[in-house]
Amino acid sequence: MGPSTARPMDLLRFSTAGSVDDGKSTLIGRLLYDTKSIFEDQLEAVEEASNRRGEGYVNLALLTDGLRAEREQNITIDVAYRYFATPRRKFIIADTPGHIQYTRNMVTGASTAELAIILIDARNGVLTQSKRHGFISALLGIPHVLVAVNKMDLVDWSKEVYESIESEYSEFADKLGVNDLSFIPISALLGDNVVDPSENMPWYRGSTLLHHLEHVNAGAHRNLVDFRFPVQYVIRPDQDYRGYAGRVASGSIRPGEEILVLPSRKTTKVASVDTFEGAVGEAAAGDSVAITTTDELDISRGDMIVRPLNLPDASSEIDANICWTAEEPMRPGTQYWLRQTTREVKAFVNRVVYRIDVDTLHRDEAETFGLNDIGRVHLTTSLPVFFDRYDLNRETGSFILVDPHTNATVAAGMIRGAVQSVDDLPAEEHEAEELRPVSPGVVWESWNIELAERERRSGHKAGVVWFTGLSGSGKSSIARRLEHRLFEEGMQTMLLDGDQVRHGLNGDLGFTPEDRTENIRRIGQLASLFFRQGSLVLCTFVSPFREDRERARGLVPEGRFVEVFVDTPLEECERRDPKGLYAKARKGEIAHMTGISSPYEAPEDPEIRLETVDRDPDDLVAELMVRLRDLGMVK
Repeated sequence: MGPSTARPMDLLRFSTAGSVDDGKSTLIGRLLYDTKSIFEDQLEAVEEASNRRGEGYVNLALLTDGLRAEREQNITIDVAYRYFATPRRKFIIADTPGHIQYTRNMVTGASTAELAIILIDARNGVLTQSKRHGFISALLGIPHVLVAVNKMDLVDWSKEVYESIESEYSEFADKLGVNDLSFIPISALLGDNVVDPSENMPWYRGSTLLHHLEHVNAGAHRNLVDFRFPVQYVIRPDQDYRGYAGRVASGSIRPGEEILVLPSRKTTKVASVDTFEGAVGEAAAGDSVAITTTDELDISRGDMIVRPLNLPDASSEIDANICWTAEEPMRPGTQYWLRQTTREVKAFVNRVVYRIDVDTLHRDEAETFGLNDIGRVHLTTSLPVFFDRYDLNRETGSFILVDPHTNATVAAGMIRGAVQSVDDLPAEEHEAEELRPVSPGVVWESWNIELAERERRSGHKAGVVWFTGLSGSGKSSIARRLEHRLFEEGMQTMLLDGDQVRHGLNGDLGFTPEDRTENIRRIGQLASLFFRQGSLVLCTFVSPFREDRERARGLVPEGRFVEVFVDTPLEECERRDPKGLYAKARKGEIAHMTGISSPYEAPEDPEIRLETVDRDPDDLVAELMVRLRDLGMVK
């Protein structure tokens, strides 16, 4: 008989969350029951408890509600971890509470999850808690989110109810950037679409919940590239052996490879990688091993072993998202212990950047955080911390804050990066900087000459004046006259026009909706650079989509973007047709012509609206000058 070819079963960690009485415990009980993962005496105890309560069915929720308070109140009040397996995969479930006051419990339970199941009661639809759980899942970087629309039996298995919830939650999740979002209609109580397909919902043709759990890509979020080995302790069983023990946080390592030790930055080579069973040829993420080196170095707990050409970030100024988990409010300036991997350093919050309203996703000003508050802070540590951004490496990008007097965990944090000088800009500019995409491995460099200095020299504010309207509306003509007027008055200007940028910078783009969006994205970035140079930037683009214009607006501080809607009817634009584009579009010679074969989304509330029919261009420029003076952008 040859060697076995059976692949080892992998493990999926997932969390469940939902509002109170959405059926989380019943769902988990159903999974345990239908996969035969409970003992007979457990089932008998649940049947007996159900009878005592006068319930006419076996209440599977009692399989998981182990605390007496939970059983009495029919709620879950703490994180409960459950285990079960199928022939295909092993599972660890974190059952988290639904009450808003237990947000911290969800953060704890979902912190290591690869998938989050968010339950929604079909009768109630999408609630605030449903959104809160989705936001936390996105914040924690959980790669897969499954929305289970439960209690379909109580809405007569309605397809319309299910699709309404699916549509509403999908729209919300789009704002969170959830990469893998799935929906399944179920009845946890009756078992429909949990393990076996439902006969009551023939209109649903997707997988069952268990089938989805068995086949979702587990382990994809783990960082297998960047080798990070936080040292837990030093092993010295005798004079001849000195090993550095710990768990590989990410990446892999083999004997003979060159390594670097932080913070000393000493280099050496791996002599061996040892386990309890003996030496191995390789250790990968998740493996607990002891590493020996070819040179004797001073390495201790809290140090990190990495590769010399693949270093983590190191900083004493940390920019992070946190969830405050303590009853006592945060005290900025007060010393806490920051524990990250095996490193522990003193730290204090030196700035609260903003607090997030989870219901609306708005960022609110705040001076402190209370229980379950979530937001962004800047931390200062007594010694450098070695980390990767949380979205790149959950192991090295996460931390907790601990009260030094009570040893209680007061916050869970996710590192965004080191505090950069860009954050020394006024608070109004933070959000604009965050919208900029960044190439991998690139670190922000501050502006050489600050905007305020440039504005002092030029004697006027920088800004972006964005002209939008149909082709032929008069955008370019008006903007050109305006720039001459501004230039004559001694102002520093830059005019960006659609025909110019499509010769060179955007010459590779066409006119499909996707290319139009990319065209405006690039122009928005270019305009923001000229803005930083202190110019009043005039942009004249059809820019037919509101979302694209709003994205460009977000690249400069609030109050520095002026949207000018050149409101000229399509009939007038066609009559003018200065480039003959409409005539060609009517003949079918031009595809994706805005106003003809492609939509134009007019501004709903522009700062300035110009109606050009029967108006002299010089009068329009004079009107613009007055309005721009009122807005503080013109001398």
